[in-house]
Amino acid sequence: MAASPHSPNSSFRRLRAQHSPAEFAALVRRAAREIGETVSCDARYIGRVESGEIRCPNYAYERVFLHMFPGRTLADLGFSPRETVRGRSAQRALSATALSPLPHPTHRSKESDVLRRAFMAGGSATVAAATLSLTLLGDTRRLPSRAGEAEAAAVEDAVRQIRLLDDRHGADALYRRAAQPLRTAYALLDAGATRQSTEDRLHAGAGELAVSVGWLAHDSGRFEDARSHYAEALATARVSGDAALEAHAFSNMAFLARDCGRPRESVRAAQAGRLAARSLGSPRLLSLLALREAGGWSGLDDRRACEDALGRAHTEFARGASAADPEWMSFFGEAELESLESRCWAALGEHARAARHARRAADLQDPHFARNVALYTAELAQDLARAGAPDEASWAGGRVLDLLTEVRSTRIRSMLAGTARTLVPHQRSPRVGAFLTRHAEA
Repeated sequence: MAASPHSPNSSFRRLRAQHSPAEFAALVRRAAREIGETVSCDARYIGRVESGEIRCPNYAYERVFLHMFPGRTLADLGFSPRETVRGRSAQRALSATALSPLPHPTHRSKESDVLRRAFMAGGSATVAAATLSLTLLGDTRRLPSRAGEAEAAAVEDAVRQIRLLDDRHGADALYRRAAQPLRTAYALLDAGATRQSTEDRLHAGAGELAVSVGWLAHDSGRFEDARSHYAEALATARVSGDAALEAHAFSNMAFLARDCGRPRESVRAAQAGRLAARSLGSPRLLSLLALREAGGWSGLDDRRACEDALGRAHTEFARGASAADPEWMSFFGEAELESLESRCWAALGEHARAARHARRAADLQDPHFARNVALYTAELAQDLARAGAPDEASWAGGRVLDLLTEVRSTRIRSMLAGTARTLVPHQRSPRVGAFLTRHAEA
C-alpha cells in the first residue's frame, strides 16, 4: 500500500533490511551506475523516503529503485502514484529543476548520438537545447504569495539535476540556462514560506543552487560571475546559520581563488571552511578542505605547509565515508583526491610526480563522469608534456579530444591548448604532429 502523506513508508523500510541508511544509500548509488544513472543519494534522502516526506521519487530515482527491486512497482515500494501527489503539477510548472526527465537506459545510445552531433555543431544554445529543458521556476510575476513544500522540493531538485548534467557534459552549455531558476529561488525566499521548516529548506536549497550556478560559471571561465554567486551562497549561509552551506561556499571560493592566481586567499578560504565544517562530523569534507588548503600553499611555493595539508587530507579521507557527508560531495572519491594532489605537485614544479597522480585519477574515475575523466586526462597530458614525455602527452591529449565531443568545458579546453603550446617544439615526432594537427582542427 502506498504511504499516506503523514505516515512512514514501512514498505521501503523493510526493503532496507539490515543495512544502515548510509549503507543503503551507497547501494542506491551503485545501482544507479549499473544503469548509467547518477543520483546523489545519501542517508538523509533515505530518511526522507522512510518518513513519508518523499511520497513519489523523481524519474531518475524511480528507474534506480525499479532496477534494484525487479518485478516490483512503485506502489510495492510504498510510494504514491505520481499523479496523486499533491503539488506535483505545481512543481512541474514551477520546477527549479527545470530539467526534463533523463531518458530511459534503452535510449541511451540514441541520446548520446544526438548530444554528440549537437556538441560537434557547436553553439551553447544548441547544446543547451539538447541537454537541458529548463522551464522557469515559474514566472517571477506569478509566484505564490508564500512558498510551500512543492517549491522547496523544486529548488532541491534543480540542484541535483544541474550537478548530474554537469558531470556528464561540463558547464559551458548549462550556465546561462541555470541562472533563471537561481533568480526565482531567491524571489521565493523574499516571498517567505508557509512554515519555518520550509523556509530553512529554501535557504539551504537556494544557497546550494547559488554554489552550483557559481561552479558552472567557474568551470566555463566566468570567474567574476562565479565569485559573485559564491559570495551570494556564503551570505545565505550566514543569514540562515547553515554551517554545511558555509563550508561548501568556502570550499568553492578557495578553489576559485587558486584558479585566479590568488593563493593566499585560497588558503584563508579553505581554513575558514574547515572552521565551519569542524562540527559537522564529515571526515571527507575536512579532507576536501585540506586539499583546497594544500592547493593554496602550493601556489605560494610553501612545500612544507602543502605537505602538511596533504597529510591531513589523506588522514581524514582514510576515515571513510560518513552519513554526515554532504550530498554535494558525491563527486569526491579517490580519483578526485589524486587529481587535487596532482595539481599541488604540478604547482611545486614536480611534473613527473604530478603525472603519476593524474594518471591514477583518470584510471580510477567512473567513466560515467565524462567531464571529470576529461579533466583528469587533460591534467595528465599537461603534466607529461612538462615532464618531458611529449609522445605520452600527445596520446593523453588525443583521449581528451575524443571526450570533448560530449563535454564542453572552457577550463579543459584551456588546459589542452596549453599542452599543445608546450608540445610545439616536438612537432617533428609523428605522434606529436598528429595530435597538434587534430587539436588545431578541433
